Amino acid sequence: MTAISEQSSSNLAGLVGLYRRIIKLPEHIPFSLVQLAARVAVAHVFWQSAQSKLASWPVTLQLFANEYNLPFIDPSIAAPLATTAELTGSVLVFFGLFSRLAALMLLGVVSVIQIFVYPENWAEHLLWASLLLLILTRGAGVFSLDQVAERTLSAPRK
Repeated sequence: MTAISEQSSSNLAGLVGLYRRIIKLPEHIPFSLVQLAARVAVAHVFWQSAQSKLASWPVTLQLFANEYNLPFIDPSIAAPLATTAELTGSVLVFFGLFSRLAALMLLGVVSVIQIFVYPENWAEHLLWASLLLLILTRGAGVFSLDQVAERTLSAPRK
């Protein structure tokens, strides 16, 4: 009986060890890849949104005037501001240039959409905000123009 319990506890310890090693595998994924994926994903969302606004500007103006109902700002001003923010923010985030500033700007866009336009879509907005908060708090990562600029500006001068 003792040999059987020792063998089963040995098997259990082996399985637990294997489980722990498997669980720790994702820790080997470079964080810069996570940052890059976040940047590409959120940039795509806002790039597509801006492109749809530009595809039919008269419809965009009608949406801002009739459906979006933003307080305190005229639709003829809100539409170009939103489109410019989405275009600029998506390009900057994608390339990782001034990425924290761009993420902050796009977080503002997400906040306006959440509060005034489509509050019922909070789960989707939370997903966008989470990716943008990652970029805002941790930066664009190694694969970014921010990193190139950092290396260039901090290089010792001869």
